[in-house]
Amino acid sequence: MNKEKLYSSKIILKELIESLETKMPNSSIRTEMESDLQRVCNELDDLDEAIDYKKICDEIYDGIYISDGEGKTLYVNQSYSKITGLKAELVLNKYVSDLMEEGFFKNAITPEIIRTKKPINAMAEIRTGVKVLISGTPIFDEDGNVKKVVVINRDMSDLLEMQEKLVSSQNEIEHLRNLHISNNLIGNSEEIQSLIQMIHQVASLDVTVLITGETGTGKEVVSNEIYMNSNRKGKPFIKVNCAAIPASLLEAELFGYEAGSFTGASSKGKIGMFELADKGTLLLDEIGEMPLELQSKLLRIIQEKEVIRVGGTKSIKFDVRILAATNCNLYDLVKKGKFREDLYYRLNVFPISIPPLRDRPTDIEVLTKHFLNIYNIKYKKQVELDQDVYEVFKLYTWKGNIRELRNIVERMVIVSETNRNIQVGLAKKLLNIHIESKEKPSIELGLKEIVAKVEKETIEKALEDYGSTRKAAAVLKISQSSVVKKAQKLGIQISD
Repeated sequence: MNKEKLYSSKIILKELIESLETKMPNSSIRTEMESDLQRVCNELDDLDEAIDYKKICDEIYDGIYISDGEGKTLYVNQSYSKITGLKAELVLNKYVSDLMEEGFFKNAITPEIIRTKKPINAMAEIRTGVKVLISGTPIFDEDGNVKKVVVINRDMSDLLEMQEKLVSSQNEIEHLRNLHISNNLIGNSEEIQSLIQMIHQVASLDVTVLITGETGTGKEVVSNEIYMNSNRKGKPFIKVNCAAIPASLLEAELFGYEAGSFTGASSKGKIGMFELADKGTLLLDEIGEMPLELQSKLLRIIQEKEVIRVGGTKSIKFDVRILAATNCNLYDLVKKGKFREDLYYRLNVFPISIPPLRDRPTDIEVLTKHFLNIYNIKYKKQVELDQDVYEVFKLYTWKGNIRELRNIVERMVIVSETNRNIQVGLAKKLLNIHIESKEKPSIELGLKEIVAKVEKETIEKALEDYGSTRKAAAVLKISQSSVVKKAQKLGIQISD
C-alpha cells in the first residue's frame, strides 16, 4: 500500500466513525463498531509510520537485515541488496537456516544471536565474494524472548581500499621521513664532528652566522640544524636565494612594497621577507650574489632592525636572526670591490666553513650507504654495491660534493635491476666516473717509462671524455695526427 492509498483509507475510516455518532447515537453496537474502526485506524497509523521508517532505512549507506525470533526474514533495505547482490525477493519470508543451506550465506550470525540472546560482531563473506562487517543485535519482548534480530551489514571494500591507501601513505611518510633524516649532518670524520660541535655551540645563541662552502656541501643543511636547535625553533624560517631572484625584484622581495609603488605592483602591496620572518630566522642564501647597490640597504636594515617598504615612508620594526650562506670567498670579493667590507664584517660574526667531500673521504662510504638505503626504499629495490665501488668513490674528486654523490647513488639505483649487486666496472661505465689516481709513479721506472705511462693515461682519458681524436687533440693542444700516432704507439684503441 502506497502513501496515497493509505491516506485515503484513513480519511474514509474517520468519516465512518463520525457518521456512526450521528446515525447510532445510543447504541452498544455503535460503540463496538467504533472501537473496531478506531483499532483499524491506529493500525493504519502504524503502517504509515512503518512506511516512513522504510524510506529512511532505504537512504542509509549500510545494509539492514531484520528477522523475527525464529530467524525468518522480515525486511531488508535497498543498501542490503546493493552490498550483497541479493534481491529482496530472494530472502524475504525465508529462514536464515534455509538461506545458508542454499549457499546464500557462509557464516550468518542470526541463529547464534537467537540462541545466545547476545549481540555479535563478525566478518562474513557473501556468495558474490563481497566481504562485509556484520553487527547483529537482539530485540526482546516483554517476557525477555527474542522478538526480532537486527543485523547491520557494512561493505568492507571501501574500508579495505582506505586501509591500502593508509599503508601507502605510511610508506610515503616513512620515505619522506628518511629524506628529512638525510638532511641531517652525517659522518664520522673529525671534520664533520668539529662542524657539528660548532653548530651546537652557536645554535642557541642569537647571533648572525656566515656559512661558507663549495656548492653541494650542505650549507642549507647546516642552516636547518642551527634553526632546529635554536630558541626560535617553531617560529618562521624564511629562506631567500639571492642568486635566483632578479636584481630588479630582489629589493621588493626582501623589504616589501607599498601599493602602486611601481609599474606592475600589486594594488594591495606586499609584505617583505624580513617582516615575514619576524620573531624567527631569515636565511640569505648565495649572499655573495647580492647586487652591490642593495648591500648598503641590507646593512642598515640589519643594524637598525627596521625596514621601510619600497615606495613607503613608515619604518617597520622586526626581530629576526640572520643566517647567511655563500659558496664565494666574500673576503676576496671585498678586496675586488664587489662586496661591502662593512657588510662582510656584520655578517661574519660567527663563521662556519663546511669542508668539501673530497677532504673527508672517510665519510663517503657512510653517506653512500645512507643514500642507497633511502633510494632502495623509494624505488622498492635491494641494490647493493661491491666494496670496490666505495674505494672508487673515495678516489673520485666530487666537484659537486654531497649533492653529486646523492644524485649518482640515485642514478645507480634507478638503472639497476631490483636485486643487482653493482660492481666497479658497471659503476664506471654507467656513471662516467673517472678515477684520479693519487699514487705516485714508481721510482723503479725510468723517466721514459714514467712519461709514457702518464702520456697513455692522459690520452686514454681525453678520448674517453670527448669521444673522438679530433676533440681530444683540441683539448690536448696537439694535432689530430699526433693523437692517432701516439695512440698507435702506446697501444691505445681508437674508435674513429
